[in-house]
Amino acid sequence: MEKNLTLEYRHYNSLETMPAEERELVEEARKATQKAIADYSHFHVGAAARLESGAIITGSNIESEVYPAGLCAERTLLYHHQATCPNDRIVALAIASDPSHRECYPCGQCRQVLHDVEKRQGLDLKVIMSGADSATVVERASDLLPFTFSL
Repeated sequence: MEKNLTLEYRHYNSLETMPAEERELVEEARKATQKAIADYSHFHVGAAARLESGAIITGSNIESEVYPAGLCAERTLLYHHQATCPNDRIVALAIASDPSHRECYPCGQCRQVLHDVEKRQGLDLKVIMSGADSATVVERASDLLPFTFSL
């Protein structure tokens, strides 16, 4: 049996053409890159999430001398959210990097955790993957990993 998989997304060739709320999250994610600890890769990643209440929280990647003990910006943010305010659901999350010559996409582990959060909160989680001048947006984190691990 053959099946088809379709991915719907929006691409912005200029961040200036994005809706203001999405652009604001990208800016907050960019600011979060300054808090990254990336002594080994020198690839600073920041994430920013808008909660249902309108609050914005951020996270950044953290590397360790004991590889693979580091953590991506997205998971740093998501785990902090779960520990501090899990009832204020995440509606959108933006990712940015420094250097930012290309759009920053989540790794496989982050895609799974984004899917887990979306499933747990029962609400679509928009993901905005930004670069220096462009961004790609999916309306559901689950679109980034259509074949997910499930128990």
